[in-house]
Amino acid sequence: MSSIERMTITMPADMAAVVKAAVDVGDYASTSEVVRDALREWKMRRAVQLQEITSLKADIDEGLADVAAGRVKDFDTKKIVERGRKLLASRSSSG
Repeated sequence: MSSIERMTITMPADMAAVVKAAVDVGDYASTSEVVRDALREWKMRRAVQLQEITSLKADIDEGLADVAAGRVKDFDTKKIVERGRKLLASRSSSG
């Protein structure tokens, strides 16, 4: 079992009211449980964000490597817009 450390936290009154209300309606047994649950959610969300950033950096590195190796195509705005319109039209007609 992990050790428990007591902490004192300060938060705006509106946040404190939300925490107390969660306990009052029975969603949680204590304010500490509310805070622990919120921290668990934050840790999971942060892990996902870090994963997404890592993936994005890898995509950027891959794109830069393609540019350095000469694997590029001319940027044609008209073709991109037309492709987007066709995609949008196919989604609109299938829904």
